[in-house]
Amino acid sequence: MDGPRRIEQQGVRGWLHLPEGLPSAALGLTHGAGGNCEAALLLAVAEAFASCGWAVLRYDLPFRQARPHGPPAGAQSRDRDGIRNTAVALRELVPGVRLYLGGHSYGGRQTTMLAAEDASVADALLLLSYPLHPPAQPEKLRTEHFPALRIPSLFVHGTRDEFGSLEEMEAALGLVPGPTGLRSIPGGHGLAAKSAAQIAELFVTFTSK
Repeated sequence: MDGPRRIEQQGVRGWLHLPEGLPSAALGLTHGAGGNCEAALLLAVAEAFASCGWAVLRYDLPFRQARPHGPPAGAQSRDRDGIRNTAVALRELVPGVRLYLGGHSYGGRQTTMLAAEDASVADALLLLSYPLHPPAQPEKLRTEHFPALRIPSLFVHGTRDEFGSLEEMEAALGLVPGPTGLRSIPGGHGLAAKSAAQIAELFVTFTSK
């Protein structure tokens, strides 16, 4: 397995990890509001999936392409367009396999919002540390689009996530009509890179059903 390949095309910027041999699936993976595609978690997860035979494109959302630091204020619609563009590019880079999309925190939330608008964008979703609500503000749920989410979606959540407890997540997923899974791993909102192999195993199992 060679090192990742730099990708800059169609407004998409990131790194493509390819497995040894032909990929059996493709995954687009993006970051949270405070990071970028160089995050240790994304790098470790991409390598873990590549070891499983998948191609992974870890990429920067448009707000991060526009500026290296700062939050994505007002950029949500543009970021969802960026996720869609990534799906199109990934289908061209790795044709003929099932396509999955995922992200950590903000990136995962925007991915679910896009999938709720367009169920054809991916075959399934991987959501790492979904930000259910701001810390200490459980009344501000980010679930308005959940009733329109029909793509199979696996939520991998830390046991001490301040953006939503496992119990809160379980209740929220009752709003989703599509197939869902909720799996916990030790930690808070910023999942540890050492969990990458477990995350890959969980999603490979989820998508093989």
